[in-house]
Amino acid sequence: MKMETFDWFYTPTVKKHFFKPKNAWIKDTPPKGYDAHGFYGSMKCGDKMEMWIKVKKDKIKDLKWRTFGCTSAIASTSMLSTMVLEKGGMTLQKALKITPMDIVKRLGGLPALKIHCSIMGDKALRAAIYDYKIKNNREDIKVEKPVEEEGH
Repeated sequence: MKMETFDWFYTPTVKKHFFKPKNAWIKDTPPKGYDAHGFYGSMKCGDKMEMWIKVKKDKIKDLKWRTFGCTSAIASTSMLSTMVLEKGGMTLQKALKITPMDIVKRLGGLPALKIHCSIMGDKALRAAIYDYKIKNNREDIKVEKPVEEEGH
């Protein structure tokens, strides 16, 4: 198939975040110095998302992520990381209020069959915040224990 005949069903914003993802961690070893780690997905279905966060005074000050995922998963998580870190970082509680549809809206949309991929970063972020909650004995942080996924 020639590239010029290939139809790309993604918005320019999705393309930008796919080709140049923000805050992605591409090394084999996990980053050091982060306060919490979360993951979502299953290699059984071919998708896995990992996320690390640094927290200072209840704000997420840094976030790194890596994935084995598709265009929508990569672009959605890149956008999520941008949303969480803009304006000096979101509070943990505010970050928990971000929905996959908020991410899709900021991307200018995703193909209907790929909306489910936008949840990977969201679920990994929630798992990282839960890890932070447990490590720091923070019952005031309202986040549920992540469900182990066999596939999504």
